[in-house]
Amino acid sequence: MIGFFDSGVGGLTVLHECLVSLPAEDYLYVGDSGHFPYGTKQPDELQRRAVAIAQYLFEQRVKLLVIACNSATAAAGPLIRQMGEQAGVPVITVVEPEAEIAAAISENGRVGVLATPATVTSGAYRVALDAQRRPLEVTEVAAADLAPTIQDDLSFDEELIEMVRVYCEPFRTAGVDTLILGCTHYPLIAPLLQRILGRDVRLVTAGHAMAGAIQRELTARSILSLSSGEGDYRFVVTGDLDSFAESGARFLQLPLGHRVSAASIPATD
Repeated sequence: MIGFFDSGVGGLTVLHECLVSLPAEDYLYVGDSGHFPYGTKQPDELQRRAVAIAQYLFEQRVKLLVIACNSATAAAGPLIRQMGEQAGVPVITVVEPEAEIAAAISENGRVGVLATPATVTSGAYRVALDAQRRPLEVTEVAAADLAPTIQDDLSFDEELIEMVRVYCEPFRTAGVDTLILGCTHYPLIAPLLQRILGRDVRLVTAGHAMAGAIQRELTARSILSLSSGEGDYRFVVTGDLDSFAESGARFLQLPLGHRVSAASIPATD
């Protein structure tokens, strides 16, 4: 079983790609919607939440852990990797796979990052992009209210369009040819972003990047499911179940139904 977690339903865009490309695997997804949003929390508080959920998933005996949240990755990724090493469980995060793809496909070396304030403040993407060993000009924009708007009330109205235009203006000014969607909620507005930025700007999303990284890790460790059938997927939620199921269906593009259950996961001290 592969474990996923995110602050809410955003990580379901990553799980969707895995359900499609690795259908034989079993998945357990923790949606910490009772503590959403992560992107505006202080780093120490966010780290405690992420560590508590990671520990919960290790206790469920997952064979691989996916941090499907950019803010959680920025605040606690290295620490959770250490926990994974101790537990014998590999850990995959969203930042590095996206940075690798962005650096590889950018033609003019100008890369944009649209992310939450917590992710931008952490500098996680700058570190990951610097590690790609090519000169890159990076433009980052912190979008404090974009993820909550997408999760709670995604209405493609003029207010949303204007909000996205404002966030995109620095990327247009910088002339980026590649934009990393640094929050797993953002793929739901990818068509809007593409329209505003222009068809020549390439969008890098976590789903495609991470599905490939997960498959490579499972194959390298000889733990990839070889079954020809479909695996199971289920959800553990810390917030309202009905709200998660309703919003989650839009993000996952598959039914959640009876697969959703409640759980209380206290943060570590």
